Amino acid sequence: MIRYLTAGESHGKALVGIVEGLPAGITITSDYINHQLKRRQQGFGRGARMRIESDRVEILSGVRFGKTLGSPLSLAIWNKDNENWLERMSVEGSGEGVEPIVIPRSGHADYAGAVKYGFTDIRNVIERASARETAMRVACCTILRKFLEEVGVFVGSHVIAIGQSSIIDRSAIDRRIKRLTTASCGAYKVTEEADRSDVRMLDAKVAQKAMREIRSARKSGDTIGGVFEVLISGIPVGLGSHVQSDRKLDGLLAQALMSIQAIKGVEIGGGFRNAGRPGSEVHDPFVVNNGSIRRRSNNAGGLEGGMSNGENIVLHAAMKPISTLAHPLASVNIQTGKASPGRYERSDVCAVPAASVIGEAVVAPILASSFLEKYGGDSLDEIRSHIYKTEGKKRKKGR
Repeated sequence: MIRYLTAGESHGKALVGIVEGLPAGITITSDYINHQLKRRQQGFGRGARMRIESDRVEILSGVRFGKTLGSPLSLAIWNKDNENWLERMSVEGSGEGVEPIVIPRSGHADYAGAVKYGFTDIRNVIERASARETAMRVACCTILRKFLEEVGVFVGSHVIAIGQSSIIDRSAIDRRIKRLTTASCGAYKVTEEADRSDVRMLDAKVAQKAMREIRSARKSGDTIGGVFEVLISGIPVGLGSHVQSDRKLDGLLAQALMSIQAIKGVEIGGGFRNAGRPGSEVHDPFVVNNGSIRRRSNNAGGLEGGMSNGENIVLHAAMKPISTLAHPLASVNIQTGKASPGRYERSDVCAVPAASVIGEAVVAPILASSFLEKYGGDSLDEIRSHIYKTEGKKRKKGR
């Protein structure tokens, strides 16, 4: 029901995006979007590009006097670094005199993309496959994030592992998260706490260890990956569906996270850990709490049978180390077929904290579409009236 498209190259003139299917009446400002763009640029281990760009969005259409119109909304983020790439990234001309890139990097889209599209210059792949594209994804998805907040659904995240630095004993962290997420806006509060850390970790000791690992990787010319957790609070029972595979909310959320560059694994709730435990320890018993049916635990991560079950949705995503290494691995020249040292393209050492912010963003359109599927409506006021009729009470608006 809601879809968005992004376009643009990493060093091209701009990144652009279109969001279609938005209800009318959502309050949105460029400042609200820019806050999320700034969060995406933060994190210990980011590279030099983040010192060049100060991402600011320009809303081109679909908003009037601060509210969405229900028509397609278009956005632009202008690339400051484009001025240093005018000849190499020219839209017109023959490209004569521009040296082609012919040596692919291991782990990147370079080789497969060049073969797929028949390119003799890998630059054509690098520019679009770059995680720079996620700046516009965050901008587009932030509008859906605002819609969710208007109907009482909040998205947050935190990092649980970088390299070998992992929050293994989660008891204290889980107690803190449970305390914060008693209200529908709890996931937002988790994010606020995580943002106080340079690596977005809720455990200060593990965060310091992670930063030491990142420094070590930088010194040795290497890169490092990790795992982050996305939390969604304020979710009603019954988003998604069990009746067809393409309507299952868990599958849609997993696909959204897997679409982020360098993400190689997604898990819901206890995920892989639950696979090695007996069912009696995994499934979440029902209890009645203040007249409401709830769960004693949340090993399912808030999703059962492709639907939300009313508990917080908990998602984990594993990010591989960034492909570009200061000391590249062996490669091959695609023109000559001869062995060649790999090449270096400016890169981050660790982007897991940034990826967690992107993870928050990309789940928002999935949740917003599921919300509209269940409640319907062309404007925010109409949707709220449908929620009131369905739930028997109004869901909390705003923070």
